[in-house]
Amino acid sequence: MIAGLRQEQFTSLVQLRARIREQIDAYNRQPFQKREGSRLSVFTAEEKPLLQPLPAVTFEISTWTYGRKVGRNGHLVWAKNFYSVPFTHIGAHVDLRVTDTMLEIYRGDERLTSHLLLPVTMTNQYRTNEADLPEGHSWQAWDRARIDAWALRMGPATGTVIEKIFQSVRIEEAGYDPALAVLRLSRRFSPARVEAACQLALRGPIRSPRYAHLRPILDTGQDKTGHVEDPDDEDGGYVRGSSYYAGGTR
Repeated sequence: MIAGLRQEQFTSLVQLRARIREQIDAYNRQPFQKREGSRLSVFTAEEKPLLQPLPAVTFEISTWTYGRKVGRNGHLVWAKNFYSVPFTHIGAHVDLRVTDTMLEIYRGDERLTSHLLLPVTMTNQYRTNEADLPEGHSWQAWDRARIDAWALRMGPATGTVIEKIFQSVRIEEAGYDPALAVLRLSRRFSPARVEAACQLALRGPIRSPRYAHLRPILDTGQDKTGHVEDPDDEDGGYVRGSSYYAGGTR
């Protein structure tokens, strides 16, 4: 089309486009050489009746993120904010479909819920659908106040350990799982033993004792003796000292 206009001059794109349109219309009306009709007549008779209206909803480009875990508080993290998931899926891994405006949450082929995205200028904020909570709100989400209250019921040393865990994370919700892991040691051992283990761990070089540091103390009964044994003090099996559990957390 354009090659046929190479000898002509145009002073604007409007003129050029109009002339190209004339060329295209003339080309479409040219008869076929080996069959009846033209490109325009074939389109009018065969293709035009099959055309359908474009979708009323504008197509949105989306991205997928797979295997995002639902936290203990019934929310997952996306772009530094928190979005609720039906409480029956707490602990599950779900997939996210994200557009410019929406976050959709899927588990397998089932869409669980959706949210309007929070503005990119906001961080550490929550979007919670009431439908994602149990009826009557009998289920209580874990939050900092509830975790602190449990820790202080066990004792001041446990409260200090939990406080140090939260001080070591940038986002408060990132401290929920490690804090709860420490507190749930009281289900296997007693709250008094966990409190003693926390006292012992706080006297060591570890800035923020966690489950990985406290569990060996409880397993070996060092909380009962009041000190972490060194290998030279042993009579029997090898018990690793506190310096071993400092691991990269100094």
